[in-house]
Amino acid sequence: MSDAQTRIDQLVKSHDIVLFMKGSASFPMCGFSGRAIQILKACGVETKTLTTVNVLEDDGIRQGIKEYSNWPTIPQLYVKGEFIGGSDIMMEMYQSGELQQVINGEA
Repeated sequence: MSDAQTRIDQLVKSHDIVLFMKGSASFPMCGFSGRAIQILKACGVETKTLTTVNVLEDDGIRQGIKEYSNWPTIPQLYVKGEFIGGSDIMMEMYQSGELQQVINGEA
């Protein structure tokens, strides 16, 4: 496991909700990251309980997260150490009510 992979693993396992994204919660740098933040807010996730990682600030993390999850795109959401998916999957899960259950520990 590379240094970046180790850091990603620690982030994912030490925080309940982690979003690897382009930009920050208050200033998303791409539409998909912005949509991911909006979905989380709609699920009642407060910014103080959300950990965001700006992949644009660290190329090791930017590449490493794709290998870590075996998922080619960013943003990527993790809840309680489990990979959930990107913004499209988040939207589908939100619309079905499944994402709210996962976030609230009901799934």
